[in-house]
Amino acid sequence: MNAYRLWVQAHPFLSAALQFGLLGTLGEVVAASLRARRFSLPCTVLELLAKVFAWALLGLVIKAGFVGMKGFTRALLEHHILPAFLATGLGWAFALSTLTNVFFGPQMMLFHRLEDNLILRRRGFDGMAPAIKTLIWFWIPAHTLTFSLPVDFQVGLAALWSLALGLILGLASGRKNA
Repeated sequence: MNAYRLWVQAHPFLSAALQFGLLGTLGEVVAASLRARRFSLPCTVLELLAKVFAWALLGLVIKAGFVGMKGFTRALLEHHILPAFLATGLGWAFALSTLTNVFFGPQMMLFHRLEDNLILRRRGFDGMAPAIKTLIWFWIPAHTLTFSLPVDFQVGLAALWSLALGLILGLASGRKNA
């Protein structure tokens, strides 16, 4: 764990890009495989390589977003817009998670959809309503745990959550198709 922490501290943006590039793409492959009930890619190999890059870029956006949302949350607390009990511990993690997912989450999801649309040569935003709903039932609780951890582990856990959500959505889709 110490080697991981030192790597993240030395390369915060590179580590975010690599973790999201690997784990976000793996989540898509797992979801596609669960839907097909056998190993399956969600797209062509060339498109999958582009998705690795897109997920890596998203990792950079998320790393910057986490930093910015911490400052935003602190500013709201300093100006007494949020109650003081949200300044530390689980209250801080919950406030930061909620604000991140309400103010940053939808734009990040739309950006990711634009990336996917470019890669897959698609148009439109079909399926965005269920994706936005994951901000409430999945991402706020998940990131409350994420923001309870030391900062060096937060982006890595967020990348793992992307894999976990791919697994959950793949299993749910498999049940609908059964």
